[in-house]
Amino acid sequence: MRTIKSISIIFLLILGLFAQPSTVEARVTVGISIRVRHAPPALPYYDQPYCPADGYLWVPGYWGYDNEYEDYYWVPGAWVRPPHRGYLWTPCYWGFSGGYYGFHNGYWGRNVGYYGGVNYGYGYNGSGYYGGRWRGNYFQYNTAVVNVNRNVVHNVYVDRRYVRSNRALNRPSYNGPGGVRSQPNAREQVAMRQTHARPTYEQTNHQQAASKNRNQFSSVNKGRPAISSVNKVGGRSFNAKGEQQRQQGQQQVRQQQQKNRQQGQQQVRQQQQNRQQGQQQVRQQQQNRQQGQQQVRQQQQNRQQGQQQVRQQQQNRQQEQQQVRQQQQNRQQEQQQVRQQQQNRQQGQQQVRQQQQNRQQEQQQVRQQQNRQQDQQQVRQQQQNRQQGQQQVRQQQQNRQQEQQQVRQQQQNRQQEQQQVRQQQQNRQQGQQQQQQVRQQQQNRQQQAPQRQQQQQQQQQQQNNNKNQDRQNRGR
Repeated sequence: MRTIKSISIIFLLILGLFAQPSTVEARVTVGISIRVRHAPPALPYYDQPYCPADGYLWVPGYWGYDNEYEDYYWVPGAWVRPPHRGYLWTPCYWGFSGGYYGFHNGYWGRNVGYYGGVNYGYGYNGSGYYGGRWRGNYFQYNTAVVNVNRNVVHNVYVDRRYVRSNRALNRPSYNGPGGVRSQPNAREQVAMRQTHARPTYEQTNHQQAASKNRNQFSSVNKGRPAISSVNKVGGRSFNAKGEQQRQQGQQQVRQQQQKNRQQGQQQVRQQQQNRQQGQQQVRQQQQNRQQGQQQVRQQQQNRQQGQQQVRQQQQNRQQEQQQVRQQQQNRQQEQQQVRQQQQNRQQGQQQVRQQQQNRQQEQQQVRQQQNRQQDQQQVRQQQQNRQQGQQQVRQQQQNRQQEQQQVRQQQQNRQQEQQQVRQQQQNRQQGQQQQQQVRQQQQNRQQQAPQRQQQQQQQQQQQNNNKNQDRQNRGR
């Protein structure tokens, strides 16, 4: 628990170092940061301390609020250096709206904006600022309004037009019912829309220091804070009458120093213990690292051996892959040879079929020629027989009747005509017979075509079977 506590304290200190708000010009959102049900106390009466040096601007005191204690605390007025030359301070203020009192943050800008019409005094009379003005790069102080030591501050002037008494009977610290009734004018509205800068780092620390001092809370001081103002942040403190709170401040400083010393000693002891524990942890980590390094070395050796084995296996695999590739190439070559042989076989079979078809055609032509020759021989024989018979008839007719030669001649002519007719009829019969033979041949071819197709299919099936057997044999 102490270790966690010390770490958290160190973390908060580091966070505080980096928590300084930026003073670079930026558009700061002007809005409500806190809402409270009850109104803040009235502004206390206090005297303004002397300005410590040229270039400081007065930031009036105001009531802040602590949610943890649910109480208002007084943030003392202070002289503060602005973040940029030419910038003026717009004070924060409390405003009533919707049943709550809202806290409106202050900001730096080229012009003074709206701060609720609250009369903070010393130049902040409710609207604008009349405690001084910028002339080039130098700020001039109105000695009729602000408290300035002319032996220290030399840029001064006097303007009594805006001098008001800070001893009014009622000094409300908020805008709303029972307080100040005010609305922003045109000049303030323009200033509210201009570029602003957040409160400086010193202002933030000043507000945080006031929130940690219980004497500044209204429930303790009854609206009369022990420290009403300071000459600058972290400087001398003043009460309502402007008297320095040296004794109280010294006691508080001593108590705070003792507390800080005790806390520092505890932190140092805790840090020493943490260092010892850290050293032990470092030693243990070194031993673990050495063991881990030995393990890593052993693992590296094992990895190297494993890598060598892997390399050897890879070489063996590569050799096996080369052998497999060679076998595949040989198989591919064999398959190509087989395919070439099959193609040659198919071509040979096609040539054989073509030759068979040619032979059949030649045989058919030879048969037709033989049939024609036989027909011609028969016709010749018939003609010879007819001629012999005619010669005999003619001889007999010549011997019998010479007178009837003319008639015979006519008969011969008629017989010749009849012979021609008969010859034509015979030729027609022969042509019809030839047509019947051709038809018969076509019918025979048509009948033989399915048988040929079946034979071709059987041959193709046989070839496929042979291929499958060859593949099976090669796979084995």
